[in-house]
Amino acid sequence: MELLWQRPQHLISRLAKATRKTWFVEEPRLVANARHTQIRSKTEGPVTRLWLEIPGRDGHCGFGDERAAEYASLVAEYLGPSPDRTVWMYTPMALPLADALDPDVIVYDVMDDLASFAHAPVTLRDRQTELLARADVVFTGGHSLQRTITNRRKDAHCFPSGVEPEHFATARAQDGLNKGSDNVRRRAGYVGVIDERIDLQLLGDLAAALPDWDVEVVGPVLKIDSRSLPTAPNLTYPGSCTYDELPSVLSRFDVALMPFALNEATRSISPTKTLEYLAAGRPIVSTSVPDVLADYGDVVEIADDAKHFADACRRIVTRYSADVTAERARKIDRLLHWHHWDTIAARMGVLLDDAYVAVHQTGVSA
Repeated sequence: MELLWQRPQHLISRLAKATRKTWFVEEPRLVANARHTQIRSKTEGPVTRLWLEIPGRDGHCGFGDERAAEYASLVAEYLGPSPDRTVWMYTPMALPLADALDPDVIVYDVMDDLASFAHAPVTLRDRQTELLARADVVFTGGHSLQRTITNRRKDAHCFPSGVEPEHFATARAQDGLNKGSDNVRRRAGYVGVIDERIDLQLLGDLAAALPDWDVEVVGPVLKIDSRSLPTAPNLTYPGSCTYDELPSVLSRFDVALMPFALNEATRSISPTKTLEYLAAGRPIVSTSVPDVLADYGDVVEIADDAKHFADACRRIVTRYSADVTAERARKIDRLLHWHHWDTIAARMGVLLDDAYVAVHQTGVSA
């Protein structure tokens, strides 16, 4: 919950306020100076984070990794029995851990099509089929994801990801467009995980197509070799930033980028950063990701190659003031309100309460 403050962290931290005890069980970590395998914890507000430290070269490993075989029993021992337990899941690979906790209610929030990601475990699809069949409540993070599971769970509830507009108010108040200045060096930027979902060729070509601009790619490099990242004098990778630092980072951008590759890993994504960019007042250029087109096509510039990306960036900074009409601003404000994390969590909470009542009336989980 420290480095990447995303959908799981936003939702669980809000829902935890109405819950007696909430634990956020993270993926195991490999720690070079760890002497033996052990559970670690840290309490942050209403949530206590738990993770397993395993001796090894620094990094992460999945719930299904054989080195984490004892994770389920250790967590169950740490938490102890509970007569009333809800387990909220983001990966089917944690199903054995969920079973060890003997939950009354199982919630599966399908945030990504994990089976389409690089290096996905071979057992993931079978585990997902089982989890979809057993979950008492199923949420999905976007309309494309919803369509992929409706044949298995027609009762799944679609909740695209949200935003905290107030968190980005400082960035929205700062005009990074430097209006009226013809000599200023512009900056286009991306913030997020850098993995197989990013079109690296597009990034390199865009830097070449905008030689008088700086292109900044902020975030951790995961699951790909950092040596595969394109290089150019005007292309930089400053590393990760925290959620608290995000408004300041976005305020530096004249244009916010979503240079996603159009592949299996992005076919069903609904990027949270779309709303965060809008809340920060940044104009956006994105590739034609289906959910971006469907949900934000009227407030986001769409381009699928470096030339059109570069053209869109230049066009935005010359006409952006005129384009931000009162109607467009109202449209963005409506989007930000409807997709506020508080609104989403409250609507989910009602469905969770209904599921809890249904399970305890029948005495049988799905």
